[in-house]
Amino acid sequence: MSEYHYTVTTNKTVEQTIQDLENVLKEDKFGILWKFEIHKKLAEKGLNASKNITVLEVCNPEEAHGMLEKDPMASYFLPCKMVVTEEGDHTKVGLVRPTTLIGLMEQEGLNQVAKNIEDRLIHSIDKAI
Repeated sequence: MSEYHYTVTTNKTVEQTIQDLENVLKEDKFGILWKFEIHKKLAEKGLNASKNITVLEVCNPEEAHGMLEKDPMASYFLPCKMVVTEEGDHTKVGLVRPTTLIGLMEQEGLNQVAKNIEDRLIHSIDKAI
Protein backbone atom coordinates (compact mmCIF):
# COMPACT_ATOMS: atom_id res chain seq x y z
CA MET A 1 0.00 0.00 0.00
CA SER A 2 1.22 3.48 -0.81
CA GLU A 3 1.56 6.24 1.73
CA TYR A 4 -1.68 7.78 2.94
CA HIS A 5 -0.58 11.18 1.63
CA TYR A 6 1.09 12.82 -1.32
CA THR A 7 3.46 15.67 -0.43
CA VAL A 8 6.00 17.59 -2.52
CA THR A 9 8.32 20.54 -1.97
CA THR A 10 8.65 23.72 -4.02
CA ASN A 11 10.83 26.82 -3.86
CA LYS A 12 7.76 29.02 -4.36
CA THR A 13 6.32 31.06 -1.50
CA VAL A 14 3.19 29.85 0.25
CA GLU A 15 1.19 32.66 -1.36
CA GLN A 16 2.47 31.89 -4.87
CA THR A 17 1.90 28.16 -4.36
CA ILE A 18 -1.70 28.74 -3.29
CA GLN A 19 -2.34 31.12 -6.21
CA ASP A 20 -0.84 28.69 -8.72
CA LEU A 21 -2.81 25.80 -7.22
CA GLU A 22 -6.03 27.77 -7.49
CA ASN A 23 -5.38 28.54 -11.16
CA VAL A 24 -4.47 24.96 -12.06
CA LEU A 25 -7.40 23.51 -10.12
CA LYS A 26 -9.81 25.80 -11.98
CA GLU A 27 -8.61 24.29 -15.27
CA ASP A 28 -9.94 20.93 -14.04
CA LYS A 29 -13.17 22.39 -12.59
CA PHE A 30 -12.02 22.20 -8.97
CA GLY A 31 -12.32 25.19 -6.71
CA ILE A 32 -11.02 26.24 -3.32
CA LEU A 33 -14.06 26.51 -1.07
CA TRP A 34 -12.23 27.60 2.02
CA LYS A 35 -8.75 28.64 3.07
CA PHE A 36 -7.99 28.03 6.74
CA GLU A 37 -4.74 29.47 8.05
CA ILE A 38 -4.18 27.40 11.20
CA HIS A 39 -1.23 29.48 12.37
CA LYS A 40 -3.35 32.64 12.33
CA LYS A 41 -6.19 31.01 14.27
CA LEU A 42 -3.73 29.81 16.91
CA ALA A 43 -2.23 33.30 17.13
CA GLU A 44 -5.75 34.70 17.77
CA LYS A 45 -5.88 32.35 20.77
CA GLY A 46 -2.49 33.51 22.05
CA LEU A 47 -0.60 30.45 20.82
CA ASN A 48 2.47 30.56 18.60
CA ALA A 49 2.57 27.99 15.83
CA SER A 50 6.00 26.61 15.00
CA LYS A 51 5.24 26.99 11.28
CA ASN A 52 2.65 28.41 8.92
CA ILE A 53 0.06 25.84 7.87
CA THR A 54 -2.78 26.60 5.45
CA VAL A 55 -5.53 24.08 4.76
CA LEU A 56 -7.41 24.39 1.48
CA GLU A 57 -10.82 22.75 1.11
CA VAL A 58 -10.98 21.68 -2.55
CA CYS A 59 -14.04 20.49 -4.44
CA ASN A 60 -15.32 19.60 -7.88
CA PRO A 61 -19.12 19.93 -7.53
CA GLU A 62 -19.93 17.34 -10.20
CA GLU A 63 -17.62 14.75 -8.63
CA ALA A 64 -18.95 15.47 -5.14
CA HIS A 65 -22.53 15.14 -6.35
CA GLY A 66 -21.78 11.81 -8.02
CA MET A 67 -20.15 10.41 -4.90
CA LEU A 68 -22.99 11.57 -2.68
CA GLU A 69 -25.55 10.02 -5.01
CA LYS A 70 -23.74 6.68 -4.70
CA ASP A 71 -23.43 6.92 -0.92
CA PRO A 72 -24.30 9.93 1.25
CA MET A 73 -21.78 8.70 3.83
CA ALA A 74 -19.08 9.89 1.41
CA SER A 75 -19.86 13.34 2.82
CA TYR A 76 -17.65 12.41 5.78
CA PHE A 77 -14.67 12.73 3.43
CA LEU A 78 -15.71 15.77 1.42
CA PRO A 79 -14.38 18.19 0.41
CA CYS A 80 -10.80 17.12 -0.25
CA LYS A 81 -8.10 18.84 1.76
CA MET A 82 -4.82 20.19 0.47
CA VAL A 83 -2.26 21.52 2.91
CA VAL A 84 0.38 24.15 2.18
CA THR A 85 3.12 24.47 4.79
CA GLU A 86 6.02 26.86 5.11
CA GLU A 87 9.23 24.91 5.75
CA GLY A 88 12.09 27.39 6.10
CA ASP A 89 12.85 28.70 2.61
CA HIS A 90 10.70 26.01 0.98
CA THR A 91 7.00 25.29 0.78
CA LYS A 92 5.41 21.86 1.06
CA VAL A 93 2.07 21.07 -0.51
CA GLY A 94 0.15 17.85 -0.24
CA LEU A 95 -3.06 16.01 0.40
CA VAL A 96 -4.43 12.93 2.06
CA ARG A 97 -5.04 10.48 -0.77
CA PRO A 98 -8.78 10.29 -1.51
CA THR A 99 -8.33 6.57 -2.17
CA THR A 100 -7.18 6.12 1.42
CA LEU A 101 -10.22 7.86 2.85
CA ILE A 102 -12.86 6.45 0.51
CA GLY A 103 -11.17 3.04 0.80
CA LEU A 104 -12.47 2.94 4.37
CA MET A 105 -15.98 2.66 2.91
CA GLU A 106 -15.10 -0.53 0.99
CA GLN A 107 -17.26 0.28 -2.04
CA GLU A 108 -15.58 -0.52 -5.33
CA GLY A 109 -17.61 2.03 -7.30
CA LEU A 110 -16.50 4.85 -5.00
CA ASN A 111 -12.91 3.62 -5.01
CA GLN A 112 -12.67 4.13 -8.77
CA VAL A 113 -14.06 7.66 -8.53
CA ALA A 114 -11.65 8.45 -5.68
CA LYS A 115 -8.72 7.16 -7.74
CA ASN A 116 -9.69 9.44 -10.62
CA ILE A 117 -9.98 12.44 -8.30
CA GLU A 118 -6.70 11.61 -6.59
CA ASP A 119 -4.87 11.37 -9.91
CA ARG A 120 -6.28 14.72 -11.02
CA LEU A 121 -5.43 16.47 -7.76
CA ILE A 122 -1.89 15.10 -7.77
CA HIS A 123 -1.52 16.23 -11.36
CA SER A 124 -2.70 19.70 -10.30
CA ILE A 125 -0.17 19.85 -7.47
CA ASP A 126 2.65 18.73 -9.75
CA LYS A 127 1.65 21.28 -12.39
CA ALA A 128 1.38 24.11 -9.85
CA ILE A 129 4.75 23.61 -8.22
